[in-house]
Amino acid sequence: MPVSPSDQPVQLGIVSSDPIRTEGLRGIFEGHSRVQALCSELRTLLEGDQLRYILLDVSGTYAWVDTLFFVRRMRPDLRQIVLGPTDNDEVIMRSIIAGGRAFLDVCCEPEQVLYAVEVVLQGSIWAPRRVLSTLIDRLIAGPSSHSSNDLEKLSPRERQVLDRILEARSNREIAEDLGIEERTVKAYVSSLMRKTGVQNRVALSMLAVQDAASRISG
Repeated sequence: MPVSPSDQPVQLGIVSSDPIRTEGLRGIFEGHSRVQALCSELRTLLEGDQLRYILLDVSGTYAWVDTLFFVRRMRPDLRQIVLGPTDNDEVIMRSIIAGGRAFLDVCCEPEQVLYAVEVVLQGSIWAPRRVLSTLIDRLIAGPSSHSSNDLEKLSPRERQVLDRILEARSNREIAEDLGIEERTVKAYVSSLMRKTGVQNRVALSMLAVQDAASRISG
């Protein structure tokens, strides 16, 4: 009998800067009935239209959260499973915002990788429980009244900059997108931090997510 599309294994792209780790991750899915592992360069994998899941080993990557945002911009339909450092809860939360659907410690066992992938295949999110709890609390609580009032005072251009900060774009990328000077973008970022009372771009991203959640629920 022919195999129906629903019975065919899903394609999971695997990306790592370490060839040995790449081979090890591929080996986890050998003989898996539901997953077909494809190993290649990130840009090569993103060019295909059949891929729906991607496993990113970001342990040896600089500015790896930006990589997740890049994947989301290029292929917003992809579900990302991330292997990386788990010592910074804010960074893990930002990776979830960037499109990560599972976040695993880079030293986790193969069984944990398989379990996380199964969770993502079922449409759920897997991450350290403490991180998910914090993220949910923040989204449910929404922005504080002080932050909400500050966001209402933002100019249209400041909101445009804030939206692009949420996408993890650099000042140069924001400047090119909006057709303004990079130094002007820096001035807008400084103004956003001053008006909202936050100290960095991660906090600005969280504030933007909370504001969006508040507007949707309202």
